[in-house]
Amino acid sequence: MHLHKLTLHDFGAYQGRQHLDLRVKPKRPIVLIGGLNGCGKTTLLDAIQLVLYGPRARCSGRGNRSYETYLRESINRSADPARGAELRLEFSITVEGRLRTYEVARTWAVHGKSTRENLTVAIDGRYDATTSENWAEHVEEILPLEVASLFFFDGEKVEQLADPEQAADVIEAAVQSLLGVRAVEQLRTDLLALQRRQRLSEEDQGILDQIQNLETRSQAAAQEVSDRSQDRAQATSLYDSAKAGLKKIERDFERAGGRLFEERLGLETAKKDTADRLAATQKALRGFAEGALPLLLVRDQLTALREQSVREDQAHEAQQVVGTLESRDAWLIDQLSDSVPGTVRTALKRKLTADRKKRASAAELTVDLALPRGLAQKLSALDDVLRADEIRVRELMEAAHKTVHELEQADRQLAAVPDEEQIKSLLHARQKAVEAVIVARAAVEHATQLVADARAHHERLEADLQRARDKRAQTFIREEELQRIVTYAEKARATLERFGSALLRKHISSLEVAVLRSFQTLMRKKGLIKDLRIDTDKFTLALTNHDEDPIDPARLSAGERQLLAISLLWGLAKVAGNRLPTIIDTPLGRLDSRHREHLVDLYFPNAGRQVLLLSTDEEIDEHLLRRLKPSIANSYVLVHDDATFTTRVAEGYWWAEGALHAV
Repeated sequence: MHLHKLTLHDFGAYQGRQHLDLRVKPKRPIVLIGGLNGCGKTTLLDAIQLVLYGPRARCSGRGNRSYETYLRESINRSADPARGAELRLEFSITVEGRLRTYEVARTWAVHGKSTRENLTVAIDGRYDATTSENWAEHVEEILPLEVASLFFFDGEKVEQLADPEQAADVIEAAVQSLLGVRAVEQLRTDLLALQRRQRLSEEDQGILDQIQNLETRSQAAAQEVSDRSQDRAQATSLYDSAKAGLKKIERDFERAGGRLFEERLGLETAKKDTADRLAATQKALRGFAEGALPLLLVRDQLTALREQSVREDQAHEAQQVVGTLESRDAWLIDQLSDSVPGTVRTALKRKLTADRKKRASAAELTVDLALPRGLAQKLSALDDVLRADEIRVRELMEAAHKTVHELEQADRQLAAVPDEEQIKSLLHARQKAVEAVIVARAAVEHATQLVADARAHHERLEADLQRARDKRAQTFIREEELQRIVTYAEKARATLERFGSALLRKHISSLEVAVLRSFQTLMRKKGLIKDLRIDTDKFTLALTNHDEDPIDPARLSAGERQLLAISLLWGLAKVAGNRLPTIIDTPLGRLDSRHREHLVDLYFPNAGRQVLLLSTDEEIDEHLLRRLKPSIANSYVLVHDDATFTTRVAEGYWWAEGALHAV
């Protein structure tokens, strides 16, 4: 498939008729379209999907609005709604070996309270009524919607595809639709339908009508499940956006001191409690100061006084002993008999006199303060009291120091609390954000309930349908020819099942190699990933490094996850033969400069035979434009008029010769 030209007439911001030549050349596969945010880049992607798929198109700006409302609101605000809007897409495909050119035109206009839409398809320049009437089925043969989502994507969706569960869905859808596996499955389903038709050929008409009615209702119920699921996805997206907005406001609130503002009363109470504790501690210290504690200042003097008291007590006791001994010695001499020689009596007197003199010397004091008796004992008791008071006072001093530090910390925290006028707007914004999250969450819950109700209704209809088929099966007429058809159809289905499994394994193996090579090509860290495997049952990715250790894709950096998602899409395109155009909206928003250069040099020129790049001036800047220029076939700038809120398409690009700029 090769896109030739896109025409927009009064669609979205594009006032009047605007044309883009999308044709590319060999070795120049890129059409570069530049536009600032809000200028209409994504609108171009929506336009291509809308002209092809109509009400089934996954347009970014549709939200949960009905298709008719979306069409009416997508008419340019300056245009006449009665004349409406128009989208035209010209492309070529090869059908049975022959190149065919299609021109699909979708127009709509407002008539009263309704919006009328018209679709025309021209093939090789001639209007084709049959194709126009059955375009919804015909476009699925050319480019199925599920496949288109793999080639029409924006940069913000790329990182989501790196999520293992979403990647699994992408791989499964791609293998089933893009690589032909779904065709095998469809053939098996058709054979099953053939079997059932043969079995039902003799059915009672009433049962046939009942089954047909149930099938119709079941299909409608299945569509309702799909619609409700899409509504839930949109509600979930709004809920995620509301949560992200609340989180941002919470960060702003935190940086502005909002938490301290909310905790102000607690901080003030804590400060008062701390001040009270400090006052109590200081009171206790004053109590000690009023007691014996000040005597610690003369501790050395008290020690000396106690020692002097001990010496005086000892001297007093010695004096009393000397007086007693003098009387005793005189009495002892008198008790000696007259027979004792005088020499002995004289020697004894000398010894007793020497002993008294020795004891008398011990009673002599250098300083005599005449201290009262028992003072040393009292001073010892006072010393014990002072030691205990000293320990307690040290504990109180440490507690007071710690309390003073806590009080200073409380003062600093209270000083950082913003006043109410500074925080009022943030408080109001946060309250609104909280309310928005509550409303969005309620919408998600309501949408989830609607999905559950729709699914339950669909399951009941399926059960009724199955019972009707079972009832009808009991009355089958077993004819030999019909049985033969059923038997051979069953054999064919079994063969197709084996063929489908083999085809799946073959494509999965090729896809593993293609995705791994793409990832290794784009990665700056060349040795990070050695092998990549895809589970054929769950369609999940498994990565391993050079040490054969598994690597969780969620552990990769944001840029690496984006490259993994791009590698997945690139690998799918390679395995599919690059036969479809690739449209990439805002492709480089979350990548660093090295990874951006890798994509510009290695991916964009090789992403397919036709690549439409929708970029801002900060993504494909002047430096990257020089690297990409050899691969560019056409380039455009979307020039937005801020006064009229309209956009026009101009040839060229920023920094390129001939580029047109908004003034």
